[in-house]
Amino acid sequence: MNLLIFLRSLIKHKIILRLRYYKYLMSLFHYDDDYKIWKNFDFRNFWRNEKEFLVNPQIFFSIKKTGTTICGIIFKHGILLASDSRATNGEIICDTNCEKIHFIAPNICCCGAGTSADTENISKLLSNQLELHRISSGRETNVQTAISICQKILFQHKGFLSAALIFGGFDFFGSSLFCVHPHGSSEKIPFISMGSGSLAAMAILDNNYKNNLGLKHAVLIIQEAIKAGIYNDTGSGGSIDLCILTKKKTRVIRNKIFPEISDFKQNFNF
Repeated sequence: MNLLIFLRSLIKHKIILRLRYYKYLMSLFHYDDDYKIWKNFDFRNFWRNEKEFLVNPQIFFSIKKTGTTICGIIFKHGILLASDSRATNGEIICDTNCEKIHFIAPNICCCGAGTSADTENISKLLSNQLELHRISSGRETNVQTAISICQKILFQHKGFLSAALIFGGFDFFGSSLFCVHPHGSSEKIPFISMGSGSLAAMAILDNNYKNNLGLKHAVLIIQEAIKAGIYNDTGSGGSIDLCILTKKKTRVIRNKIFPEISDFKQNFNF
């Protein structure tokens, strides 16, 4: 008799637990739309990736090289920007006359390094937003406004937009030169170089820069900086493009110089 009572209570207890479990599942179906996804969650893809990593680990650590050399420098009467004109896709040269100096506003231009699609689309988006800002405010665009909008766009994408930009502009604060990194950080400096050839270019700029440079001297310095990037970086090449921003006008010079590798060669006698 006692055994029957025990069995009945046990069955009743199991039925109550089962009903509670079903109630819990129904609540999940009601409140969680992703229940069907995580219910069948497994680690097959994880173990697949682990096996592929053990067989060929280079696949997971391969870095795609982007080649560019861009520079900016402040001279006595404005800003000078320069870039090379080679576009690459890994080890392949896709374009030898790529335009890397982009229009932002009548008084602002920028150079882009990284993925060309990202730099061009960010510059177009920024140019359109600043045009609407000029129409609504009726005033000339401030360089810091352009930097703030660009920082917001890049920071929202957490560095997944491969765009390193150099902004140069002339407003009522005077000439300003900024560089914006892919994660959204920025800095204001008198001279800067970015891209894969930036180390060689920065050596030239750091060695020759002086305050209150004349235009001719600044052009010579920035041309030598871009040449150093072209000679020391396989991803940089083509011709040198210049952009001169002053208080009165903005002037872009395409294909200013075609550097020759033979000019850099030296004859060594052993």
